[in-house]
Amino acid sequence: MDPGEHEEGRVLYSPEKGSKIVQNVNAINVRKDSRWTFWLITAGIATTFGAAVPTGYNIGVINAPANFIKSWCNETIYETYGTVFTEGNLETFWSAVVSIFLIGGVIGSLGGAWVADRLGRKRSFLLCGFLLVLGGLCFQFCKAIGSVELLMIGRIVVGLAAGLTTSTVPMYLTELAPLGLRGALGVFCSMGVTGGVVVGQVMSLEEVFGTDDHWQFALSFYVILVVMFFVPYHWLPESPKYLFVIRRRHDEAVNELKRVAGRKVRDEYVRQQIDAMRRECTPENEEESVGDGERREEKAKERSIISVLKDRTLLLPLVLVCALQGGQQLSGINAVFFYSVSIFESVGLSSTDAKFANLGAGCLNLFVAFFSPVLMAKFTRRFLALLSCSMCAIFLFCLTFIVYFIDDVEWFSYASIVAILLYILFYQIGLGPIPYFIGSELFEVGPRPAAMALGSLASWGCNFIVAMLFTTLQSAWGAFVFLPFTVTCVALTLLLRTYLPETRGKNISQIVPLVAKGFSSKPLVP
Repeated sequence: MDPGEHEEGRVLYSPEKGSKIVQNVNAINVRKDSRWTFWLITAGIATTFGAAVPTGYNIGVINAPANFIKSWCNETIYETYGTVFTEGNLETFWSAVVSIFLIGGVIGSLGGAWVADRLGRKRSFLLCGFLLVLGGLCFQFCKAIGSVELLMIGRIVVGLAAGLTTSTVPMYLTELAPLGLRGALGVFCSMGVTGGVVVGQVMSLEEVFGTDDHWQFALSFYVILVVMFFVPYHWLPESPKYLFVIRRRHDEAVNELKRVAGRKVRDEYVRQQIDAMRRECTPENEEESVGDGERREEKAKERSIISVLKDRTLLLPLVLVCALQGGQQLSGINAVFFYSVSIFESVGLSSTDAKFANLGAGCLNLFVAFFSPVLMAKFTRRFLALLSCSMCAIFLFCLTFIVYFIDDVEWFSYASIVAILLYILFYQIGLGPIPYFIGSELFEVGPRPAAMALGSLASWGCNFIVAMLFTTLQSAWGAFVFLPFTVTCVALTLLLRTYLPETRGKNISQIVPLVAKGFSSKPLVP
């Protein structure tokens, strides 16, 4: 044997070739251990249809029956309080009914970190389901008992559930997933929200439940999904990382790890995962692991939102998470869907046909979302995020130009439809799914709940800002209302190009050092 060569098992390698061989072996092992097991699939389906789809449903269901609900609110307020709203007062009241859902999302996001650490990832999902059912019951009975207050309580309760869902469910799924499936499982929440919006739009059509007599059924229909997909809840696994790092229940964590990985799991894979979880324990926590259980538990809860905000090593990943989640809303996706109805009408469609065409655009959004797991497995996060942000910026600018001159050029009406559809296509390959789970790939288990909560807060907060300002800005700026969204996409592209590390196929311990020096970090330097 050559002096420069070594034997390990049956693999011969030289120092020059050794690194490449080890990388190839690791890649083979990652693919071998990245299997869709029964409990992975069950957890993905249960959380998607039990929490993510109802979250999207409550976003999409409220618009179509709005006139019927507003009329009922006006009559009920008169009967209860003897007050007659003017048209302006009624619109203001309705804005409050719609926006209180977003306020609930902000509050739910803030509580996500505490809930995820105190109750655990699995029981956080249970709390989401409880709130969703409670909100659905409020919707179902508000008309029967003539209570506008119950309608508003229902809206804020489902908002709380929505904020909790977006801050905890992606974290739960990515902590269950093996390295090779982390991105594929991480986009399930995004797919669920996108699908829920479409289902909500369909159920609120006048041909279904969107009528004066049945709008309460439209608002509460999603409860059936929640109840159905919480049936397997008792048997769902808890996050092994949560049990190992936060709760220090090591034996239970290993048992859950083996159960999630399936019967064919290799002992070597289990050892690797245990070593990876040990590396995610901070030095302080490692010292405490030999102390009494009560003190260990206290130490595991220390990464509050305040402590994460004060930690300079977490500044850059926190900026990336909040920029992506906030930028997802400020990229204009909701504004494009709002404006698309009038654009479809401009090409000669009736008001009803334009609404169906808008529903078709939502279906395109959902259709592309179905390919998200494949895209996450085949392409790097950086490539998809940069492609999505840059192309969204281009098509938003094109849409601004086209809408401004739409009355002067005959074929611009059709060009605007093409611009909208292409914008939706490129939004959904990156900006749509990646912000939901990127926090789980940039943060270790300790600060992860707080980071995910802050990212979710940025998302719901920016959603609220767009909802409050878009109509006013549209009246004042006309076609130029899309320019702020264009600027957001350009700024996101520049930020991600400079500072977003590639996370696909890497352990957290490899990623964290790349972004630990704030804006002095150089995550792209090998």
